[in-house]
Amino acid sequence: MNQHPEYLLNKIKSPADLKVLNLEEMTQLAAEIRQLIIEKDAAVGGHLGPDLGIVELTIAYHYVFSAPTDKIVWDVSHQTYPHKMLTGRAYAWLDPEAYDKVTPYTNPDESPYDYYAIGHTSTSVSLATGMAKARDLLGGSEKIMAVIGDGSLTGGMAYEGLNNAAMEKGNLVIVVNDNQWSIDKNVGGLTTALAKLRASQGQDPENPFKAFGFDYRYVADGNDLESMIKAFQEIRDVDHPLVLHVNTLKGKGYEPAIRDEEGHHWVRPFNLTDDSPKAAPAAGPSAAQVAVNTVAGAIDAGKNSIMAITAAIPGVFGLDSFKKAYPDHYTDVGIAEQDSVAFAAGFAKAGGRPVLFENSTFLQRAFDQLSHDVAANQLPVVMIVAGGGISANSKTHVGVFDQVMISNLPNWKYLAPSSLAEEKAMINWALEQKDGPVAIKLPVRPVPAEGPVLEGYRHIHYQKRRAGKQTAILALGDMQKMGREVAEALDASLYDPLAANVLDTDCLDHLARHYQVIVTLEDNVLDGGFGQKVASYLADRPVLVKNFGEKREYTDVDQSYEQILVRNQLTVKQITGSISRLLNEQE
Repeated sequence: MNQHPEYLLNKIKSPADLKVLNLEEMTQLAAEIRQLIIEKDAAVGGHLGPDLGIVELTIAYHYVFSAPTDKIVWDVSHQTYPHKMLTGRAYAWLDPEAYDKVTPYTNPDESPYDYYAIGHTSTSVSLATGMAKARDLLGGSEKIMAVIGDGSLTGGMAYEGLNNAAMEKGNLVIVVNDNQWSIDKNVGGLTTALAKLRASQGQDPENPFKAFGFDYRYVADGNDLESMIKAFQEIRDVDHPLVLHVNTLKGKGYEPAIRDEEGHHWVRPFNLTDDSPKAAPAAGPSAAQVAVNTVAGAIDAGKNSIMAITAAIPGVFGLDSFKKAYPDHYTDVGIAEQDSVAFAAGFAKAGGRPVLFENSTFLQRAFDQLSHDVAANQLPVVMIVAGGGISANSKTHVGVFDQVMISNLPNWKYLAPSSLAEEKAMINWALEQKDGPVAIKLPVRPVPAEGPVLEGYRHIHYQKRRAGKQTAILALGDMQKMGREVAEALDASLYDPLAANVLDTDCLDHLARHYQVIVTLEDNVLDGGFGQKVASYLADRPVLVKNFGEKREYTDVDQSYEQILVRNQLTVKQITGSISRLLNEQE
């Protein structure tokens, strides 16, 4: 049901409808868009600050340019709620019953106004430059624009893109949306350069964009609709690469988002009356909190060589209090996962003990550094990986590829704790060992606080957690709870493998001799995962091996978590039924 039938936005079915509005009507439209963003995010969660800050820029773009013929590439694309509302998808904000009908990032399957499925930073300039090069080669005339935030400019690929874009022969506009934030507050030398440009109204002689060879313009108030329209009209028909540097306010229109930019970059459902979260915080420490507290405890115990490193996501782990308490033991490299891993390698080589705090979905951008800089040099880097499991998320943010990336590289050991106590023990051991890189996969599913731990994890010996008959279940990490439920239903044996990529061949040999079926459970993609390693090792043994995990595919927000589990045969009932059928077939 449309909750705002009186809104002017109801009349905007495409950017063509926007072009007949006057400035006063477009100003009203901006207010409506902000209100709808706040209302929807309060109800279901989502990106808040980035979208509130870019409303006027988006309206001005669609007023001046002619999408979808003219192309705009949004970096990250988490700031495209206003863009979606102006391109035929306003119903997903006007009607609460349609809140789940539109994805949170650009999506070509959803609209001809979206050109890429994008959810990570620093790619827009390269993508737009490739489109401009194809346009010129094929004789096109469309205008090409990339919109990249100052936070995204901390990523190395942005500089690779700028380096190439500066050589483009035709129309190419790069809009730098400068709101002085990424997910966390911006860091590094880039912040100094941009601050000088803002302070000088774009006149500072130390202009990095001009140094690349770009034409350059500056807009002091990117939230002033008239200024943005004028700026776009002036540069619409340029025949060369140009940077339009726009100063905007992240969170504009919602005071709590302005006061706390980091906390309102992305929000869970909240109460509009006082900005308080609707859901009560979980009881007891989280896996991320245990990781941070364990590292802090090691520093307190005298291990002064530790450096906690993150790539602009301290909030994922709750590192904000850590960086205040241990400023000399904390480094945020900005949105630059490659740099974070290579930085850790250098720190380890010089005798320090780096602890990387990485998110599974973002870690893929640092794959070369995980292999080349860390693994090939067998450096004792410690890495804490969050979000490594099945979830109902945008296909650009799925977290089920961490095991494939880390587990299949030489020298890396990827540990998977099944309790918070085991997580703490694994981290403490990793901080002391010197054999090579160790990653710890934080539980995504609920795990108990207490559980058995070992004195060390240099040698992996699978731990038997329940005795049973006919079937042995190897449940990795946070799949232990499900494994126990299945084991109890079938009177099967249950084992904790401890690691995602180290096979206890003695144990597997034993299981192959004494059981009819060996089952693996993992909260990750199957291809290249733990289960396939077990199945490969046991391929020539007279035992059936059945692997349970997620298929190799991208899921999106149109599927719930429960639907993803059912489709992958990952409920207790489905797993139990599948194993029972295997046993019956052998009788």
